[in-house]
Amino acid sequence: MPLRIRHRGHAVLTGLVALATAAVLSSATPATAADTWTEVGSDRADPLTESQGLTSVEVPANSANRYTGIGTISLSVSSRGWNHVGDPDASYGGYYVEPYQADSGSAKMYRVQAPGGAWSEYVHTLSSGEALNNSWVAITPSGQWMLSGEYGTMTRFLVFPTPGVNASTSPSANLPQASTVTLDHAVRDVQGCDFVTATRLLCSSDDPAGTLFGITKPLLQVDLSAEPGATNVTGHVTALRQLPLRSSCSGTFEAEGIDYDRRTGTLRVIVVSPGFCVLTDSKTYRFTTS
Repeated sequence: MPLRIRHRGHAVLTGLVALATAAVLSSATPATAADTWTEVGSDRADPLTESQGLTSVEVPANSANRYTGIGTISLSVSSRGWNHVGDPDASYGGYYVEPYQADSGSAKMYRVQAPGGAWSEYVHTLSSGEALNNSWVAITPSGQWMLSGEYGTMTRFLVFPTPGVNASTSPSANLPQASTVTLDHAVRDVQGCDFVTATRLLCSSDDPAGTLFGITKPLLQVDLSAEPGATNVTGHVTALRQLPLRSSCSGTFEAEGIDYDRRTGTLRVIVVSPGFCVLTDSKTYRFTTS
């Protein structure tokens, strides 16, 4: 069904190269400081408006959590070809960013809402070898920099100045890639990441094969060598656990966006159910660490 479509074909060539790299990287030493995340509850995820991503918003105070799905894409956006929205994020200062992609072309778009409510759009022209898809964004705790992810099998995350926050950005200019996070272990089909600390990310992977970490649909932890910015950094990847895969229907689940709310210490991850049950028992799962 249209809701479940993923624009994956463009990442095939990149994936083949990364698969070869993964064979070398798969023996990476496990992290010694990995957190343990325990499921503490769940909420139904609406298939139209809560099926792609989610984020908690701190400014204005008492703001509701925000979600993305095919039903949250406005006609004014989709009519210009931006027909897929990924996992959003919000800075601690209240800037909200949604990542968009189109079926074809040479650019991706980031739609930004300022704390006062005004929207603006920032377009990034693809760099050489960069995949067209635009699965997620994660804003650093400082607010000045933003990570963005490509779909498929990858050994990197892209770093941009945060549109609307970083003074170097403008809606009238190309949003340039600032640097790269080079991962020490390949990851596959990452659907969302969020910062837990300035140098630690949690990521949801929709990996259907399980060959990279020994489990499908893993929750990943990425420990960075430094807070991302204008200089390249490295990331150490650890698989923490398999995300919950429970439904009244059998078939293929889809792990989607992720959010960490530092105010409550709660991690939330969307998992879309297979088949007809996408309508009935898709869930946003809640976790806490111990």
